[in-house]
Amino acid sequence: MSSTPSTPEEYDLIVIGFGAAGLSAAVTYAEATADRGTPVRIAVLERSAKEDRGGATRWTGAFLRVNEDRQLDTDYADHLTRESKGLVDTAYVARLAQETPQTLAFVERHGVEISYDAFPLPHTFDGGVPSMTPPASPLGGGASIVSHLGAALERDPRVDIRYETEALRLTTTDEGAVDGVVVRGRDGRTQQLRGRSVVLACGGFQGSVEALTRYVGERACDLPLIASGIANNRGDALRMAMELGADTAGQFDMIHAEPVDRRTKAADAVLYGFACGIFLNGKLERFFDEGRDTWDNTFEHVGYEIWKNQDQEAYWIADAKTLAIPGIMNSLLSDVPPEQAGTLGELAAKLGVDPEGLEKSVAEFNAACGPGEFDHTRLDGKSTTGVTPPKSNWATPLDTAPFIGVPVTSAVCFTYGGIRTDLDGRVVTPSGAPIPGLYAAGEATGLYYHSYPPATSVLRSLVFGRIAATHAAARQTA
Repeated sequence: MSSTPSTPEEYDLIVIGFGAAGLSAAVTYAEATADRGTPVRIAVLERSAKEDRGGATRWTGAFLRVNEDRQLDTDYADHLTRESKGLVDTAYVARLAQETPQTLAFVERHGVEISYDAFPLPHTFDGGVPSMTPPASPLGGGASIVSHLGAALERDPRVDIRYETEALRLTTTDEGAVDGVVVRGRDGRTQQLRGRSVVLACGGFQGSVEALTRYVGERACDLPLIASGIANNRGDALRMAMELGADTAGQFDMIHAEPVDRRTKAADAVLYGFACGIFLNGKLERFFDEGRDTWDNTFEHVGYEIWKNQDQEAYWIADAKTLAIPGIMNSLLSDVPPEQAGTLGELAAKLGVDPEGLEKSVAEFNAACGPGEFDHTRLDGKSTTGVTPPKSNWATPLDTAPFIGVPVTSAVCFTYGGIRTDLDGRVVTPSGAPIPGLYAAGEATGLYYHSYPPATSVLRSLVFGRIAATHAAARQTA
C-alpha cells in the first residue's frame, strides 16, 4: 500500500532548495504573480532544519565578478571559453552577462548590500587584467542573501516553507510534463505535492560520498566539505532529472576544491593569500608554482592538487615580508591565526613537521630566488631559477622572522557536472527539447570544464533562478 496521500497539496510553483538559486526563483515568482487575480501558492523545500538553511550560499563570502556598475567582467566569456577548451555553453554565459545588472538590483532592492572592500592581492575580475580594484561581494557574505530573500518569503502568506523535507522523485502527467514531487518529511513518511512548475535548485552532489566516488574517483571520502551546509547537496536534482531523461552538462570528474586550514572546522577557512609564500607537501617538498598567476586563477588548482596528488597534506610557509603586506590577514580566512615563530625550527615544532626538512626546503627555495623588486600588487616577474617547480612571480627569500605557517588540506566546494538547461532555465533532453514544467538553476546545473574562473557561482545561481521563475510565471499565464 502506498503511503502517498490520494489528495496531494496543490502549488503553482515548487522550489527545491533554499540557497541563492532557490531563493531567487521563489521571490521572483512571488513578485511576478503578486497581481494575479487567482490565488497563488508557492512551496519551498529545504532538506535542513530552519537554523541550518541556506546550503552553500549561507557559508560563502560570495565574491561577485562585477564592476561598480554591476556589469559582469568583460573578459569572463573569453576566459571561460579558454579555460574550458571551447566546451562551455557561450550562449549561457552571454545570458548571464545580460541579466547580471538587473539581478543585482533585485537583491539590493531586498536589502542585500553590495560592498567593494579592499583586498591585499591582485585579481583578474576586472577585464582579465591583474588589478587591485576592490572586488565585489554582499556585505555579510552569502548569509545576507539567505537572510534577506528568506525574510521576503516568510512575509508572504502565499509561501509555504517546508524544512527537513527531502525530495524523492518528480511526478509527471501521461504526456510527460512534470506536475509535482514526492517528498519525505522528518517523520519518514512520504507525501505528494502537486505543482504546475518545479525548480530544481538544491545544489550539486558534493555532499554525497557515493556520488563523488562514482563521478570524481577514488579517495573522494578524503574530501572534507568546505562548509557543513553542503552536506545536504546530495545530487537530488541530478538524480531526479535524469530519471526523466534530462541531459547533462559540465565535467563530471572535476570539482571546485580550495586550500583550507586543517586546524579548524570553521566554514570557508580558505587561504587566498598564499602567493607570497610557498607550499610544501607531507615530505616537505614544494609541489606547485605559487606565483604562476593571480590567486583567483590558482587557488582552485592548488586545492585540487593537494587532494589528488599530495595525500591531502600540505603546509604553507611565509615570513615577515608577507605579514607586512597591508591587509594580508583579510586573505587568510581561517578563524585561527597562522602559527608564528622566531625561527624555522620553532615553526616546524608548532606545525609538527621535521625541522631539518623544513629548513632544507626553505634554503633551497631561497637560493633559487632571482633578482628583481618584490611587488605584491602585480605580477612582478620576480622568479626562481634552478628549482622544480619554479615560482614565476613573488619569489622572495623566506629569511626574515617572524616565520609563519598553516597546515593545509583541500576541501570540496562544489561539483562541475549537473543538469543541462536552455537559456530560460528549462531542463532539456539530449535532443534539446524542454521537459515541460521542469526548471533548474545554480550548482544543480552543469557549466564548467577543466577550471572554475571564480566569483560567479552565487551570481549565476541568482541570475538563473530569476530567469527560471520568470519563464514559469509567464508560462502559467499564457
